[in-house]
Amino acid sequence: MQHLAHQLFQKTIRRWVPFWRDAPTQPNALEKLSLNPQLKADDEKVLLSWMDACLKGSGGEVAARGRAAQLGRRFLGLNDAGRVRFLSLMADNYSVDEEHLTLVIESWLAADSNARVGLETQLRSALEPPRMKLLTQFNELPQGIKFLVDMRAELLRLRSDHPNLSPLEADLKRLLSAWFDVGLLQMEEINWRSSAELLEKLIAYEAVHAITSWNDLKNRLDSDRRCFAFFHPNMPDEPLIFVEVALVKGMANNVQILLDETAPLEDINLADTAIFYSISNAQEGLSGISFGNFLIKRVVTQLQQEFPQLTRFATLSPIPGFCRWLDSIDTEQEAALLDEGVTLRSPEHIQKMAIHYLSAQKQKRNPNYARDPVAHFHLSNGAQIERLNWMADTSSNGLKQSQGMMVNYLYEIPHIQSRSQGYSVDGKVALSTSAEKQLNS
Repeated sequence: MQHLAHQLFQKTIRRWVPFWRDAPTQPNALEKLSLNPQLKADDEKVLLSWMDACLKGSGGEVAARGRAAQLGRRFLGLNDAGRVRFLSLMADNYSVDEEHLTLVIESWLAADSNARVGLETQLRSALEPPRMKLLTQFNELPQGIKFLVDMRAELLRLRSDHPNLSPLEADLKRLLSAWFDVGLLQMEEINWRSSAELLEKLIAYEAVHAITSWNDLKNRLDSDRRCFAFFHPNMPDEPLIFVEVALVKGMANNVQILLDETAPLEDINLADTAIFYSISNAQEGLSGISFGNFLIKRVVTQLQQEFPQLTRFATLSPIPGFCRWLDSIDTEQEAALLDEGVTLRSPEHIQKMAIHYLSAQKQKRNPNYARDPVAHFHLSNGAQIERLNWMADTSSNGLKQSQGMMVNYLYEIPHIQSRSQGYSVDGKVALSTSAEKQLNS
């Protein structure tokens, strides 16, 4: 997904420049900021002066907007090495003024309760790094919010090799978390009548089960299927996250059957189950900003209104970390997790290990939470581990990550809140009766 995000970032560079040519600028502004694509040492001095001018706001808001447009244009014109240097200048030179912050903190600590009220504003201001203002100025430009989303995608890709960029990435995440509050998002249905541009993005962003052709996509948008996405008002042509749903009779247990283009259409009047078979985050730059749980709940509400006969809402989900975990434990550890008489690596054994992995293996950083990321997502949203499905995904990726197994997570409306609370607070994993039997057999 990170590689795809980088490709899309490169592709959109050419698309944004025309928008920013129309942003208000001062006369001869283009000549005032001329940078080598690699951003050499002399360029860095010029760039720092330009950033200082943006922060000072000399000449008023129109001039500041023009400078920000020039800054954004020049960033888009840099190569990979140049963008690293650009971002490093922002990270290294426009962080919190620690000396000033220390003085404000000392003043606050020395003041009485009445005086502290007046100092709180100063303290908040001292805690805000100047680069936050630079980032906010980009947001005011045409396509500016998309520019910042993709800038964070760049930062996420770069920060392991350039740890000095981590504070800048954290600042940008904080801004985007506020701007992408779920209350500001709009849920829309994507169907075969949607624009070709949007459908192409659906193909590009699908991260669970690759869309292999236009016929494949058309099948996923047929009358017995639904696809819903969240959009931001400032990014109306860019899905943030989308979910694909199949309306079927009974609990689906095989994704190849579910996606079979030659299969007859389901009679949606007979459908009693909505199967969420793919949930894809479309914007790498919004990683860690959660709206998937809100999307699922809104989709459930929408489907209940459209199809009152639906009685079950469940997923057919991958188990992406299972094989990696199974390969990391030794034979003695593996045998200790099983009852005597179960042959190692038999189908019975593999399924029991999978249930154990989903329900008992926890994250190192948070021992309450499931180790598997998909399990954690659905359990935190209030789902129950309903059923493990053997050979449910026989694609090369499905065999590689989970030996072909998939799992149904069941969302029972009356129990969603209590199960989400039990998992989030105590790490309690809800298991169906059949899943418990499989684990304890």
